[in-house]
Amino acid sequence: MAIAPHAPTASIARFADAQALARADMVEVDALIRARLASDVVLINQIAEHIIGGGGKRLRPMLVLLAAQAAGYSGRGHGVAHHVRLAAVVEFIHTATLLHDDVVDESDLRRGRKTANALWGNAASVLVGDFLYSRSFQMMVEADDMRVMRILADTTNQISEGEVLQLLNIHNPDTDEAAYLRVIERKTAVLFAAATRLGGLVAGVPAAQEEALARYGMNLGFAFQIADDVLDYVSDAGTLGKNIGDDLAEGKATLPLIYAIERAAPAQAASLKRAIETGGLDSLDNIVAAIRDSGALERARHKAQHYADEAKAALSTLPQSAARDALAALAGYALQRDH
Repeated sequence: MAIAPHAPTASIARFADAQALARADMVEVDALIRARLASDVVLINQIAEHIIGGGGKRLRPMLVLLAAQAAGYSGRGHGVAHHVRLAAVVEFIHTATLLHDDVVDESDLRRGRKTANALWGNAASVLVGDFLYSRSFQMMVEADDMRVMRILADTTNQISEGEVLQLLNIHNPDTDEAAYLRVIERKTAVLFAAATRLGGLVAGVPAAQEEALARYGMNLGFAFQIADDVLDYVSDAGTLGKNIGDDLAEGKATLPLIYAIERAAPAQAASLKRAIETGGLDSLDNIVAAIRDSGALERARHKAQHYADEAKAALSTLPQSAARDALAALAGYALQRDH
């Protein structure tokens, strides 16, 4: 079955518009990140700079900034603005998870570059990840807001739970859709939700609007991760920035493969399950063909679309603004990006 072509140009253009709207604040966020990365331990600086400076869309901190704008935040005063500080905290948490993920997954490529663990080893990567986590907690204490600390502490704890859940599912051919969604809720979606909730919190919006922003972030996180898992089977290493079939090689049953198994004939389902158990890259071409022929990619894309639509719907409680439009555009971008 042929894969429906995508025309991401318009979506990417809207993403560029969202970036432009947040650009002035992002300059401050980037400056704060680099200032707070500084350590008198040289290796920390080297590894942190490698991963922070390695590109990436800075989507999670941008969500804090755009959510704050959409919620009407205008607080500046003296020193670092609250939304800038919290955006940097969110990026530190995300970066720490990347360092730990790459060690757990034994990954050697991220965003088209060697991973930190491939260059400096697992021990150094884990410890610098710990440094970034602890730095993020120092910064959230500086915010001097118990709700901020509770949201971010709870989120970090859930991310750790998601990592352990994913570990339990590695090489498990019986992983189903519900188990997969539990993992990506904790590993990905909760940090998106925290980012957008914090934007509402600093703006002091009513509880209903804060919850709506968190709901937007949660659904966007689901859409983003499912779309990302589809890309693992349809993109190429030069575009995606990681090795194709990495999820399979790591024994991860992501949604396209789960859907393919559900619809496969018994013999083919058994073959796909063996591939999960063994990390069967030797039969990657056959597995990709089976996923495509089963309609699993279209079905996974429809699932991602459902979450993107839910994210957009959650924004209806906010007043119309360029920032709200930008948040809605990010839901489209999550589905149609190529990396």
